[in-house]
Parts: sequence; structure tokens; C-alpha cells
Amino acid sequence: MIIEGIKTALANEKDIITVAAVNNGRQLLRLLEKESADVVLMDVNMPEMDGIASTQEIVPLYPEIKIIAFSQYDDKHFIRRMLKAGARGYLLKSTSSTELVEAIKSVFDGRVYLGKNLPDIYSGRKQPPQQRFIPDLSIREKEVLKQICLEKNTREIADTLFISTHTVESHRANLLLKVGARNTAGLVKWAIENEILA
Repeated sequence: MIIEGIKTALANEKDIITVAAVNNGRQLLRLLEKESADVVLMDVNMPEMDGIASTQEIVPLYPEIKIIAFSQYDDKHFIRRMLKAGARGYLLKSTSSTELVEAIKSVFDGRVYLGKNLPDIYSGRKQPPQQRFIPDLSIREKEVLKQICLEKNTREIADTLFISTHTVESHRANLLLKVGARNTAGLVKWAIENEILA
């Protein structure tokens, strides 16, 4: 419904052509191997590969593409992470079609665009729990996270889940990236605070 709404909002804009729509970051990466685009409107909470990971992959490969994060989450820490990953703009899904067009044209022209309903993001106010960003974790990532919370080391996790230590470290790195934690202790703290393993 959101995708169709965006297409409708852009249909009458002569300067903007919708090239394609995909459902996750991996599909987007495959699409960009065949199709070119000037601006990508990036949903930040997607299955398989979320907006942060997708942006970090795309920016080095296609530096000419401008990415606008598109989300229902207005957590200031998360917005900063998206901008740090290389996004050139950030919009909430509640934005108007007029502002959507304005944002696309602004980032296309080389400017950074933050949604007009985001000024107080930098005021330090605490977000209510329902606005907190919960990234989409795979089943295996949740299994690894559970083992980390049980204080198991890499070898013990690998033996428990019947995977290689390299795979464990890969999942750990993905978890750190997705939740914005700096280390394993941060992962455990995040899992407890968000009741992920409850």
C-alpha cells in the first residue's frame, strides 16, 4: 500500500520517473546491477537486509546515487546512524506528497534533506517506547544473540548451533551493526531493554 501510494504521489511529477520498487535490500542490490537510479527511497526496516546495511553497501558501490531514508521511526540516534551510513535525507512515512517531491529534488541537487517534522530530533527529548527502532533479525541472528546472552564464547556458540566460528562472528558483526551496539555487552543490554528474547 505504501509503495503504491508513493507511485501515485509521484505519477504527475514530470521530473521524476519511478524506475522500480523492491521489498528488501538484497533485491535492491541485485536491481542496481541492471538498472540505474539517481535517488533511492530507502525503507529502513526491511527483511533480509535493513536500510542501514543496504545504505552502507550501496554508497561505496554507487556513490552517484542519493539515498533518502524513509521510516516510521523518529529516534534521533537512529537518524544519525542512517546519515552516517551515507543517506542524504530522512523522511517519516507520515510526510506529505509535496514534501516527498521536495526531498527528492533537494537530494538530487546535492543537498541534505531532513523532514520538516524532525526539528526536535536533536533536542534530546526521550522517545516513547513505541517509537523505538527494533531491527528485523533473522532466526539465526536471534539464536546467536540468545547464546551471547547466555555468556557463551564464539566456539561454544558454534558448537551449540552446529555452525562455524566464522559464521558466528559474521552474525555477531551483523547484530552489532543492526542494533548500533559497540560491543557484546551492548548487545546484551539492548536485548534485555527491548525484551527481544522474552
